[in-house]
Amino acid sequence: MSEQGRTTTSKIIMWLVASVAVLFGLMTIKSGGQVLFGDESYRVAAGNYVAFVLWFNFMAGFAYLVAGIAIAARKSWSVWLALLIAISTLLVFVALGLHVLAEGAYETRTVAAMTLRSTVWVVISVLLYRNYRKGVFNVE
Repeated sequence: MSEQGRTTTSKIIMWLVASVAVLFGLMTIKSGGQVLFGDESYRVAAGNYVAFVLWFNFMAGFAYLVAGIAIAARKSWSVWLALLIAISTLLVFVALGLHVLAEGAYETRTVAAMTLRSTVWVVISVLLYRNYRKGVFNVE
């Protein structure tokens, strides 16, 4: 593939990654906000949610938006923000595991959601880092 073809492919990948981050952020803020600030029906529907996971995910949703916008603008610091999101998500996932091992109440869908979040942000981090090494990002 030519250099121009690789650059075009990298730009398309960055737009897709940015779109995923923004959509993921909007969905996270909406769903978390409904449980945190909505009426009782949302909390009942959420079941045995784990408060620290819910609050982390809700706040992380705003970081997802910032990351997505920065990725779309090809800001080099978006690579490090995505890595920070991935690492902090994994740490909260570990804390959730400890909560479960201590026989704390939880929903299986919370484990599934944290698995998805962790996977998405690790993949995003790897993709961004690879493109960062290729010089796809704007240098501030």
